[in-house]
Amino acid sequence: MKRSLLAPALFATALLSGCAVGPRYQRPTAQVPATWKGEGPWQTAAPKDAIPKGAWWQLFHDAELDRLEQDLLRANQSLAAAQDRLSQARSLARIASSAYFPQLAADPNGQRQRISGNRPLSGSPIATVPVTQNVFTLPFSASYEVDLFGSVRRNLEAANASLQGSAADLENVRLVLTAELAADYFNLRELDREAGVVRQSVEIQQKGLDLVNNRHEGGVASGLEVAQQAALLDSTATQLSLVEQQRAQYEHAIAVLVGKPASTFTLASAPFDATPPPIPTGVPSEILERRPDVATSERQMAFENAQVGLATAAFYPHITLSGSGGWESRDIATLVNAPSAFWSIGGDLLQPIFNGGRNRATLAATRAAYDESIANYRQSVLVAFQQVEDGLSGLAVLNQAAETQRTAVADSRRALDIANSRYVGGVTTYLDVITAQTTLLNNERLATQLLGQQMVTSVYLVKALGGGWDASQIQQEQVRPTLVQAVQQ
Repeated sequence: MKRSLLAPALFATALLSGCAVGPRYQRPTAQVPATWKGEGPWQTAAPKDAIPKGAWWQLFHDAELDRLEQDLLRANQSLAAAQDRLSQARSLARIASSAYFPQLAADPNGQRQRISGNRPLSGSPIATVPVTQNVFTLPFSASYEVDLFGSVRRNLEAANASLQGSAADLENVRLVLTAELAADYFNLRELDREAGVVRQSVEIQQKGLDLVNNRHEGGVASGLEVAQQAALLDSTATQLSLVEQQRAQYEHAIAVLVGKPASTFTLASAPFDATPPPIPTGVPSEILERRPDVATSERQMAFENAQVGLATAAFYPHITLSGSGGWESRDIATLVNAPSAFWSIGGDLLQPIFNGGRNRATLAATRAAYDESIANYRQSVLVAFQQVEDGLSGLAVLNQAAETQRTAVADSRRALDIANSRYVGGVTTYLDVITAQTTLLNNERLATQLLGQQMVTSVYLVKALGGGWDASQIQQEQVRPTLVQAVQQ
């Protein structure tokens, strides 16, 4: 038993030292800027330490968001499908590694047969008679492809690259889904706050309508002023309905992300007074290691490079060693003995000579696919830099806009107070009050929307930076031939 396990191991080890035709993989270069164009004072330089690995949303310190993200990780069906694709890729890599070992099969059979008495003869004048007999066979067969030119190794190399690409794709799906959930959550909370602003405006405008009605009944205000204020109140109530409808859509989207039917999911309204957290960016070159989608593209290049090696190996001989043996007897009692034994051993060498240019065309196709994967990789790097720059510049502009908008809201409140005082004092018409109310509502809504945009932009900036992930996490996803495979089915 020890010898039977040791022999294939030594044989495989010897073959591993052979040559593997085709190009050796080296990651192609990509254009990488030295610094971020939109870098501002809120960034630090240690993103891998500052962004929580696997739970980047904890940067926002929101317990409800943390709970929803955990629900997503447990129940999201798109994430479950990505995990299944990774398991499938892992099994396919194990299939590729099985070619390192001899294939052994047994096909025992037994039958009772009658041979015709009129069967054809080969030069024998002796008359034939029917023969009825038993035939018992216990055969074994073995075959092994000698990997002299690396086709088996290239196939496993391609399978491992595909496996690691699936692992990176799983991380990208997880990052995309968790970022989408966080963005939807902050949009919903912004609408909670915006709905509160509109409700407050409805209350203010209702008091204004009561005031105008009282003055109208006293003969001080005109019917036109009453109609104008009533129209403004009705319009604001309509805006409230639209805000609530938008909130419902985000609530439904969150339900799907956490794996629950929208009809049974409810997220209660809550105050929203968040502050965008400081987001560390590091240096641009780190993006190549921190973005799972970039890692997926890079692993696709490694896969296509291995395919070029496979296509190159097709030009070289394929050597297969085979053997068979066992026992055959007409009596089961004498099946397993020396006279019943049979065996054969041999080898097969297949050298392509002419096949209509198939191998040459296959090699050209694989090289073109490799060149395509390089272009896709470089494009994914450029998109990654673009998304980070979008986030940085977006936060810079939004921070400035939010600051000026807070001043605008304060000015609008002061203007409304002045307009009310002037109207009650008979200095101006009620149109100035209506204008001041409308301006205040618009400015308060815009301030709330800017806060929501700041939070959502922060989420997408963390996503653009990879969410604390790095490519070293997929290196462990690799299948290697193991000795135990020699005795496995």
